[in-house]
Amino acid sequence: MSRICELTGKGRMVGNNVSHANNKTKRTFLPNLQNVTLMSEALGTSVKLRVSTHGIRSVEHVGGLDNWLVKTSDDKLSLRARRLKRDVSKKLSTQVAA
Repeated sequence: MSRICELTGKGRMVGNNVSHANNKTKRTFLPNLQNVTLMSEALGTSVKLRVSTHGIRSVEHVGGLDNWLVKTSDDKLSLRARRLKRDVSKKLSTQVAA
């Protein structure tokens, strides 16, 4: 299982540990990923995703999972999130048409 946020695309970063003697060794910075259950109001179901804490705050700021998916471009989203976005878009378009 890769260390990538399913909503924001945030992944690991590479940097250096720097000692007091200024020796540099490679290290990785991993995102703070959490297993969360987010509610989709359009679909009426809950969805389990692996999301960074920054992603959780962003979703809450925008106003929920459905709004986040509609506003986010597909290249940042994981395959599961893209499928979810497609389902939400279909559901919202049918609600507007009806």
